[in-house]
Amino acid sequence: MSYTVPHYIDGHEVSGGLTENPIYNPATGEVIGRVELADKTFLDDAIASAKAAFASWSQVSLGRRTAIMFRFRELMKAATGELAEMITREEGKVLSDSVGEVGRALDVVEYVCGVPELLKGEFSMQASSDMDVFTFREPLGVCAGITPFNFPVMCPMWMVPVAIACGNTFVLKPAKADPSAAVHLAKLFTEAGLPPGVFNVVHGDRHAVAATVAHPDIRSLSFVGSTPVGRELHRIGTSSGKRVQAFAGAKNHGLVMSDANLDFAAASAVASAFGAAGERCMALPVILVESQIADQFTKLVVEKARTVKVSGGMEPDADMGPIVTRADLEYIESVVDDAVSAGATLLLDGRGYKPPGYENGFFTGPTILTDVSHDMRAYIEEIFGPVLLIEVVKDLGEAIEIIESNPYGNGAAIFTSSGDAARRFIRSVPVGMIGVNVPIPVPVAYHSFGGWQDSFFGEAKIYGPEGVAFFTESKVVSQRWLPPTTAPSATFHFSGASSAME
Repeated sequence: MSYTVPHYIDGHEVSGGLTENPIYNPATGEVIGRVELADKTFLDDAIASAKAAFASWSQVSLGRRTAIMFRFRELMKAATGELAEMITREEGKVLSDSVGEVGRALDVVEYVCGVPELLKGEFSMQASSDMDVFTFREPLGVCAGITPFNFPVMCPMWMVPVAIACGNTFVLKPAKADPSAAVHLAKLFTEAGLPPGVFNVVHGDRHAVAATVAHPDIRSLSFVGSTPVGRELHRIGTSSGKRVQAFAGAKNHGLVMSDANLDFAAASAVASAFGAAGERCMALPVILVESQIADQFTKLVVEKARTVKVSGGMEPDADMGPIVTRADLEYIESVVDDAVSAGATLLLDGRGYKPPGYENGFFTGPTILTDVSHDMRAYIEEIFGPVLLIEVVKDLGEAIEIIESNPYGNGAAIFTSSGDAARRFIRSVPVGMIGVNVPIPVPVAYHSFGGWQDSFFGEAKIYGPEGVAFFTESKVVSQRWLPPTTAPSATFHFSGASSAME
């Protein structure tokens, strides 16, 4: 099977551009398609279409927006199997993970189906004599999103439904590695009744990213990717007056206390580190474990990791699929090589593993390292692969100090039976999302997602209440209605914190 993925502009597919980029099936290593990369003309056309559509879409009633979102939700739910197969075919994760990704994306769509409630303003009657004050929120204009390969459905759906339900229009640049799902989502929106130009998909490379950030008609930018790129996009975007939310790298830590359910904690560590081949920013690649139970816990983790079935994502019994590209695979294994050369202990070695029947795929198996010092690449860098580091700590205090010293602040988790330990952990660690006996604490759609420190650059997080605030601006109106025959009143006088408006 070979196919070409086009752009989606102004309500229909558009072909052409600078060049075509190969799309691989990571499980087989074969080129299965190509994606067209846009030149500046295509990007300008998409932004112009979005700008033109904003004039009318921003005035569409909340009732109609809600009806379109409900219809899109039904279409997307019905297309779960098709979308999941697209994800697995191009990204590599096992089919059950792909189905789960679509489900989490649907959570956000369902959240914004309640947009009339989310956009309700505030009203104060008789704030002053015969004067009322009210607040409401208005959309920004043309919004842009740049999303990564590892969640080709969920990450766009963190942004797009919220933005357009609030009355904005949107231009999405998905990852080149797995672009099919984004175009399919755009088609579903059109089928649901979304007018042309409200949601556009343009494929491109770093030049397209730069042009998007620099374009004067883009009012906001949402990004998910690496820390260096996120920091730079935030700097450039905000300097030109854009709103920017940049979700960046991570090095999440989990802590296993001596009073934890060890079997559950070990299973959670394995699922978190090796699920989706470790290619997710909310994985737990570092597990800190109290010294009293370190040997017992480590033995359990290694035993469970050995049972992880690595194979092609379409295989019904597969637990973990391939890495997305050969270059990513080579990087992951090079970091493990360096750690071993620097003195780390290899408890489980996944390097070079090739599942039967998938010898040409981009595979590596689960890898577990101990004795990793904090100056090694394996600890410093976000490996984004199935590599788990286990480190022994003496107590909760030492674990908190280690997490505090890490520059990232995306997520963390604690496994314990102690409410006191959990509360201290929650209050102390400088991260944005915390799990208590929950290994991957991605918030539900009616809370907001986002980290701290080098894991996030911006002011408002994504989806949930902060997402609605990010994609809208508040407007406050003070109004007084007087009978036509009323004589002009005296001027208002302000003095310090008080006024004559009484």
